[in-house]
Amino acid sequence: MLSIDINCDMGESTHLWPYDIEKDKLLLSYVSSINLACGYHAGDAHTMYALAEAALGSGVAIGAHPGFPDRDNFGRTNMDLSPSAIYELMIYQLGALDAFLRVLHTRLHHVKPHGALYNMAAKDEVMAEMICKAVYDYDPHLVLYGLSGSKLIKAATATGLKTRSEVFADRTYQDDGHLTPRTHAQALLSSTEQSLQQVLQMVQTQSVTSLNGKTVPIVAETVCVHSDSLHALSFVREVRGMLEASGIKVAG
Repeated sequence: MLSIDINCDMGESTHLWPYDIEKDKLLLSYVSSINLACGYHAGDAHTMYALAEAALGSGVAIGAHPGFPDRDNFGRTNMDLSPSAIYELMIYQLGALDAFLRVLHTRLHHVKPHGALYNMAAKDEVMAEMICKAVYDYDPHLVLYGLSGSKLIKAATATGLKTRSEVFADRTYQDDGHLTPRTHAQALLSSTEQSLQQVLQMVQTQSVTSLNGKTVPIVAETVCVHSDSLHALSFVREVRGMLEASGIKVAG
């Protein structure tokens, strides 16, 4: 029986738009792992603690979602930081979330970089290696979530970390298997039906159709959904329902 993890970026409280923690809590019923913002691109102490506690009660795997120190742009602006600065921002954010997990008597399961940090590390070998070194030094048992086929996944494997290759439900792909940049007019799929078909294709055939119509091989071990869209709850519910109706188990 096929199985797939559904992971969700959440806890992304920020001044850029209204944030509803109760919506994030409702999403916990439909996903199998979550990535909590750690305070740099978004998030705060109360949100981390409250969602970690709620996730623990829901049985989902809890991961850290560290990003660039860029709250004004939601961590989506490329930053030219030294390798040591990358290492330090990773350690700092992992420690922030892990402190709450320790008092809840649970542990961090995985790490997934956010936004520009994630996208840059998918192509930048030095950045990817430094992110993985930080994760391994913090806890070598952590799982690294990264874009399928990326330098980040390759660096994690070389470092000795377990990995999960990630695909995206609502994003379009380029011919090289990378995500279409968010600055592109067609960065996001235009309908829920397109997203559902893309997810099913990725899980069942380990491939995705690019914007140019090319069938691109990928490794799909975890599907990312986002909590910050207007219809996030109904969308995630439909994704999970479609997978289960197709005989695919959702498991972390």
